[in-house]
Amino acid sequence: MPISTPKKQTPQTIDVQNCMEEYLNKLDWRVKENANGGYSLGGLILNSSGKITANYWLSHIFPTEVGEAHRNGDYHIHDLGMFAGYCAGWSLRALLEEGFNGVADKTESHAPKNLTTAMAQMVNFLGTLQNEWAGAQAFSSFDTYLAPYVHKYTELLKKECEEFQITFPSPEDKALYIQQKTYKYVYDNMQSFIFNMNVPSRWGTQNPFTNVTLDWVCPEDLKTKQLKLGGEYYHIPFGNMQNEMDIINKAFIEVMMQGDAKGRAFTFPIPTYNITKDFNWDSENATLLFEMTAKYGLPYFQNFLNSDLNPGDVRSMCCRLQLDLTELLKRGGGLFGSAEMTGSLGVITLNLARIGYTHSGDEIAYMEQVEKLMNLAKTSLEIKRKVIEKWMDRGLFPYSRRYLNSLNSHFSTIGLNGLNESIRNFFDDQEDITSEKGKEFGIKILEYMRNRLIEFQEETGNLYNLEATPAEGTTYRFAKEDKKRFPKIIQAGTDENPYYTNSSQLPTEFSNDPFEVLQHQDQFQTKYTGGTVLHLYMGERISNADACKTLVKKALQNFKLPYITISPTFSICPHHGYLTGEHDYCPKCDKELGITDAPLYDYTTRKPFTSKEKIAQQKQ
Repeated sequence: MPISTPKKQTPQTIDVQNCMEEYLNKLDWRVKENANGGYSLGGLILNSSGKITANYWLSHIFPTEVGEAHRNGDYHIHDLGMFAGYCAGWSLRALLEEGFNGVADKTESHAPKNLTTAMAQMVNFLGTLQNEWAGAQAFSSFDTYLAPYVHKYTELLKKECEEFQITFPSPEDKALYIQQKTYKYVYDNMQSFIFNMNVPSRWGTQNPFTNVTLDWVCPEDLKTKQLKLGGEYYHIPFGNMQNEMDIINKAFIEVMMQGDAKGRAFTFPIPTYNITKDFNWDSENATLLFEMTAKYGLPYFQNFLNSDLNPGDVRSMCCRLQLDLTELLKRGGGLFGSAEMTGSLGVITLNLARIGYTHSGDEIAYMEQVEKLMNLAKTSLEIKRKVIEKWMDRGLFPYSRRYLNSLNSHFSTIGLNGLNESIRNFFDDQEDITSEKGKEFGIKILEYMRNRLIEFQEETGNLYNLEATPAEGTTYRFAKEDKKRFPKIIQAGTDENPYYTNSSQLPTEFSNDPFEVLQHQDQFQTKYTGGTVLHLYMGERISNADACKTLVKKALQNFKLPYITISPTFSICPHHGYLTGEHDYCPKCDKELGITDAPLYDYTTRKPFTSKEKIAQQKQ
């Protein structure tokens, strides 16, 4: 659909001195929060250019009414500081079969022939593509696609034993030798990959925000397929390499559990595990997985047991010649991931708390305001899509252009913030999201938004999705702006630090019982078609792997929600590393500590939160 020429806003000027000095002197709390890793020359460059870019979007590209709605806090346009799309999922198989190449005048690599080279190219690929997108970069079927490299190495070991006539006391000893050598090879490569993904040396002093999805068991649609390795199809299909997948998963978990030299958990890549009917809950690897979950809370679990998700869907988007625009499709990959060759070009979050206050008691007016803001969001997202497509065609995003055929499978994303406070304000604090009447109203709002998105798809021919946007920075902005405009508005937090509950999440005081939380949130979580995840917060490390496993298994078997993650509380001492539970001071050296609920990410800076106060607020 053609877009009319937008009415431009009066250009905003940027005070150069203030722009530089508020970063250099750490006058902005965002700079202070990320002082350990973010305060740097690279951070200064990104911070300064981000203000110019945001000004360009709001004053020179978007119509006046779109920019005003953002500036006054009716909604939030994410990633204005980046002249780029939001998140992207890539085909790991394509990278492995084609190599990292194809951009003029840039160094080119052939398709990797061994695991070491493959993982080096993966690091370079994700780091380079992060430069062309604002948010998460994702690979699916991480363990499935890498399995042939492990199998090939094992075959080479066997061949060496024969060629050099290495003798062993027994066949069992030979098998053990090959097994141990293979595991060390995979572990060393995995360690290198994960450490490299967490080094901020090449990307504006920020780590690439990355997600990998692990199948655990080869998906049905890949069982008979083969990887083209070194230009020829490998002689073993993916479905016959479960042992190699197990080795990859074990190495990944053990490296992640080990943490860095100080015992700190690795932030990236965020692992998402596909839990299907074939998942072996009693395997040694499963025990390791849930030990890691109980300790750090790192993984996201994708529910293929009882949800409407299908493991093969991660590869279906890029294969469909025509998408059904009368239904809302799933982006896949969880909160910070995307299925192969899909993603999101832009994200806008509605301030529902304000609508609940300004249209208190009037459902018709409430829904009309939601529709008005969604229409403005659609205008913004359609313009952004055309802008990104235009500049991709002109070569501004060379690597994205190389590995993407088009942006037709990328979504425009609309999310919401503060549904609980919206309900409280709408019903004059007589109801909230935990009451039957409040819950019913909340579900009605999500259904209304879903229906509007289907209309947007049919109208524009582009994909839309509804996301539980993790609007960490945005929720403070909304709350502070509303406090100035509407002093009597109902909010969470304190007068000094007000905030709104994220998306349709429960207030933290609702319950410490994870199954009560699951029971309530199941209906809400299944309404989202973009990123969403239910955090099950634990006051301390779950007692053991079995208890954690039981919790995850029951949650996925008995509820339809698509994604969950377990978030235990732990502390990190700079001298003694990981400490179970909440500690203000290290019990070993009495040093003041920060408490970490894992994993919590600042949506705008793509970094984990570190402040105890902010982490406590982020639980909502």
